[in-house]
Amino acid sequence: MTAISSLEFKRPIWQTTIILTLGFWLSASLVLDWVIMPSLYLSGMMSQAGFTTAGYTIFWNFNRMELLSAAVVLTGALALGKTQYHWRIGSIILSGLLLTIAVLDTYFLTPQMCAVGVQLNLFEAAAAIPSTMNLLHGSYWVLEVVKLVAGGTLLSWCWREQV
Repeated sequence: MTAISSLEFKRPIWQTTIILTLGFWLSASLVLDWVIMPSLYLSGMMSQAGFTTAGYTIFWNFNRMELLSAAVVLTGALALGKTQYHWRIGSIILSGLLLTIAVLDTYFLTPQMCAVGVQLNLFEAAAAIPSTMNLLHGSYWVLEVVKLVAGGTLLSWCWREQV
């Protein structure tokens, strides 16, 4: 009865928090970008009048989850930078980049895409996709690639305990 297990966590709690948050966030981004939105597009919903409203609702909720996840990741990186002697300044920079991308998506790209996509005159037939929308979609995809690369890099650093 005197034997007590000496179970110790090998990772600091903030490192585990970063790993779990990034795993959830990046997998949710992949599901949204490669499953949900293509399914809506292929089902013909983009030609429906309510697509802009539905897209804004989906992205409004998702962007708030992204902001929360980015804040948790940045907080974890800052906490690890303060408590660990072998932390990387790059982890704080990547975390700040992830937060910047989430802010750009939430407060710039999503409202702009929805404003361009909304049909204000109900008596006009739906026009072709405006060129501004293509530019905004391109910007969104560039930010998504940067987010996945930065998040994957940070996730691999945390997984290998080299933060």
